[in-house]
Amino acid sequence: MQYSKVFIDAFGYELPPNVVTSDDLEQRLEPLYEALHFQKGQLEAITGIRERRFWDPGFKMHAGAIRAGRKALAASGISIDDIGMLIYGGVCRDNLEPATACAVSHGLGLRPETQIYDVSNACLGILNGMVQIANAIELGQIGAGLVVSCESARQIIDTTIERLLKTKDLDIFKKSVATLTGGSGAVAVVLTG
Repeated sequence: MQYSKVFIDAFGYELPPNVVTSDDLEQRLEPLYEALHFQKGQLEAITGIRERRFWDPGFKMHAGAIRAGRKALAASGISIDDIGMLIYGGVCRDNLEPATACAVSHGLGLRPETQIYDVSNACLGILNGMVQIANAIELGQIGAGLVVSCESARQIIDTTIERLLKTKDLDIFKKSVATLTGGSGAVAVVLTG
């Protein structure tokens, strides 16, 4: 798609406080590595990933999205009153209902008439949200919009490690390596017309 009236104005992000190295994960996977005769260092060698970050246990996704949203809004200089649409584009959500965008909107202090909703489409949710806001700007429905996301990889990595330790199977390990690359973080994008 090509737009003549839409601009990416600013980005914001928030990194979780807990650094988890590939070596940390391999220490947890040591029984699997012994069973499969793997040497330490394989995870980083295969993926190129030295570390990832995790939120504290119990951290709410809307809290990270709010932090990233505030940073993006501050970087853009756009007034909160000018935001006509907010889309939460994360896979991880606080609840199925209500939309995580509701908590983000409340935390940012958006106007009641601001359009808010979640879009979930695996890793493409944030991009889908950007396209939807860009379309609304291009059509003159809004002047500016904010897309936010916050993801947490802690639970899926913990579950994957538990399964790998239980099965100690090479084929399952091969299928699970991508999951072990995940990390956590929050991002926000301001689009304007």
